[in-house]
Amino acid sequence: MSFSGFLGSWPLVRQLRDGDPHALGKAAQSAKTKALKPRIDEADQVAHSICPYCAVGCAQLVYVKNGEVTQIEGDPASPISRGRLCPKGAASKDYVTGPLREYKVKYRRPYGNAWEELSLDEAMGMIVERFVRTREENWQEQSDEGNPAKRTLAIGNLGGATLDNEENYLIKKLMTALGVVQVENQARI
Repeated sequence: MSFSGFLGSWPLVRQLRDGDPHALGKAAQSAKTKALKPRIDEADQVAHSICPYCAVGCAQLVYVKNGEVTQIEGDPASPISRGRLCPKGAASKDYVTGPLREYKVKYRRPYGNAWEELSLDEAMGMIVERFVRTREENWQEQSDEGNPAKRTLAIGNLGGATLDNEENYLIKKLMTALGVVQVENQARI
């Protein structure tokens, strides 16, 4: 490298030469910072999502490359969060890609002291069987006053805060059709 090339690489010389006396533009960039690229540059698709942590419902942009989540950021188009995320929402990529994420159904039997793995079909079958049995054992055809009730008070449903209106509507309709009257959502608690 020549002396003039060496001298031209100094930040002070670049500031004066490029008309950037406060070093707020090109003069402040080194070769290393010029080579930096955003993490979202190589994503081949962007999915719109909602943060799974609380009832606020901050919108997220999920960047995906080759089927893998590469980055999660706030969605600037959201009227709720305007592109901002709290620390939990900003770290939600680990919720998807973290090494402690469980990929199998875990079950601990009553009075058991160890978890066992179940297939998804077996776990879903256990849930359905318990739901149907509880409903049958606790069904009230009439209230204490003799009015038609057609309900069970032995089952309740607590929905998650990140469900949208359509999902909540469908859950409410399903629970009502099954005679479950204790239906609530985490967003109201």
